[in-house]
Amino acid sequence: MTEPVDVVLIGGGIMSATLGTLISELQPDWKIHVYERLSDVAMESSNAWNNAGTGHAALCELNYMPAGPDGELDPAKAISINEQFQQSRQLWSTLVEEGVLDAPSTFINATPHMTFVTGEKDVAYLKKRYEVLKQEPLFAGIQYSEDSRVINQWAPLLMQKRRKADQPFAATRVPAGTDVDFGALTRQLFANLEAKGAEVVTNREVRGLKKLSDGTWNVKWRASVGRTPGTTNARFVFVGAGGWAIKLLQASGIPEISGYGVFPIGGQWLKTSNPAIVSQHKAKVYSQASVGAPPMSVPHLDTRVVDGEASLLFGPFATFSPKFLKNGSWFDIVSQVRFGNIWPMLKVAIDNPSLISYLVGELLKNHAKKVDSLRTFMPTAKDSDWELLNAGQRAQVMKKDPDKGGVLQFGTEVVTGEDGSIAGLLGASPGASTAVSIMLNVLKTCFPEQIEGWEPRLRELIPSYGETLNPRPEVAQESLSETAETLAITA
Repeated sequence: MTEPVDVVLIGGGIMSATLGTLISELQPDWKIHVYERLSDVAMESSNAWNNAGTGHAALCELNYMPAGPDGELDPAKAISINEQFQQSRQLWSTLVEEGVLDAPSTFINATPHMTFVTGEKDVAYLKKRYEVLKQEPLFAGIQYSEDSRVINQWAPLLMQKRRKADQPFAATRVPAGTDVDFGALTRQLFANLEAKGAEVVTNREVRGLKKLSDGTWNVKWRASVGRTPGTTNARFVFVGAGGWAIKLLQASGIPEISGYGVFPIGGQWLKTSNPAIVSQHKAKVYSQASVGAPPMSVPHLDTRVVDGEASLLFGPFATFSPKFLKNGSWFDIVSQVRFGNIWPMLKVAIDNPSLISYLVGELLKNHAKKVDSLRTFMPTAKDSDWELLNAGQRAQVMKKDPDKGGVLQFGTEVVTGEDGSIAGLLGASPGASTAVSIMLNVLKTCFPEQIEGWEPRLRELIPSYGETLNPRPEVAQESLSETAETLAITA
C-alpha cells in the first residue's frame, strides 16, 4: 500500500499557497501535494483581474466600522483586520529577504487608500470615523479633508467638474496603502513550493473525500483532460477551492459542515488603460455601499498594477450565476442543498429582500448605466474610455443561527473536522489580504501537538506572531516602517 502523503491542498489559490508555504517552512520533511482543477494556479479568485487587490487593512473600507444603533463607532473590527494584514506584510517581507519571493514590485505597490463620501450624513460619519481612527497606532498618518483643493491633490479625477454647492463631500487618505497582485504572489509561492519538493498538479479535479479507518483521507480525483481517475491518501486535507469548498466538505461527510450553504455573487468591473486617465489617479477610493448591497460590492475606483502595467478599475457591479466558481457548474447552487441547510438558506432569502432588489437592479444596468455610476466618483467619465471586465465569483456564507434560523455572513470562515485532519475555507473578502492570519489559525487548530515546536520559526517569519501591534505604538510603527522598506511600499 502506498504511504499517505502528509498534506493535500485542494485548490491553487492564495489560501493553499499560503498554508503550503507555512507548512514547508515549519516542517520541510512533510510531503505536500497541491491539486488544481484548471490548467494553472491562481486562475479563479486569486487572479488579479478577479479581485480588487486592495490589501485590505480597513484603511478605507467603511463596512469594517459601521455606526452602532447609538451612532457610536467601534474601531475593534477595523483594528483586527489591520492587524491581520500586518501579519501578511510581515510574512511577505521575510520571504522577500530570504529570496523566496521576487522583487516586491512584482506583487505589491504603494497605493494610497482613500474614502470619499457625499451628503451631510455620510460626511458627518466619515469625520467621526477619522477622529476615532487617528488615535490608533496602526492608522497613524490618516488624513481628512472637506477642501476640494486638497482632495484634488490627492485624487484629481474625483474633483473635476464637481461643485461643493451641489452637495457636501469629504475624504480621508492613508498614504501607506497598497495594491497587491495576488495572482503573481500566488504563482511565486507555488513555484517555491515546487522547488522545495512539493507536487503542484494542475488539471486535476478532486471528486470525493472519504475518511479511512486509520484516520487518513482518501482523496478521489480525475484528470480534467482525459478524465483519468486516481486516488491519493493524505494525513491532512485543506480545501481551499473557493465556492466549491462547500461541495467537497459536504462530500467528506464531516458533521461540522451541516447547516452551511453559500450564495454565489458574480461581478464586473469597468476598466480603463488610457494613460491620460490612469496618470491622474493613484489611489484606491472606497465609498458607502448602496442600500441592500453586500459589503463586497462597495463601490471603489482603484489603481491596479498588474504585470507592471497600471490601469484603473471601477466597481464591482454584481451579476448572478448559479456557479460557485467562474469555471463552475450551472448546477452548483442546487447541488449544495441538504436537509440540514435548506431552512437556513430559505430564511436568508426571506430576511434579505433588499439584497434581492439590489441584485435585480444591478442586472438591469447596461454599460451606459454602469458608467453613470462611475460618474458619482469621476464626473468627467466617458463611456468610450471604459470597457467591461468580468470579475470572479464569490460565494457568501449562509449558516444556521439559533435566533434567526439562518444568516448571511460576510467575510471568511474556516470549517474544521473534529479531529483536525480536514479543514476548509468558505466565504470571500477580505480573505486574500488576511490569508496569513487565517492559515495560522488553521495550523493552531489542526496541529495542536506541533504548534509549540513551530513557534520559534513562526516568529522568524512573522515577528508579531502571537501578539498584537496596535496596543504598542512604538512596536507598531517599527513594524510598519520595516515592512514598508523591505517591500518598497514607502509612500
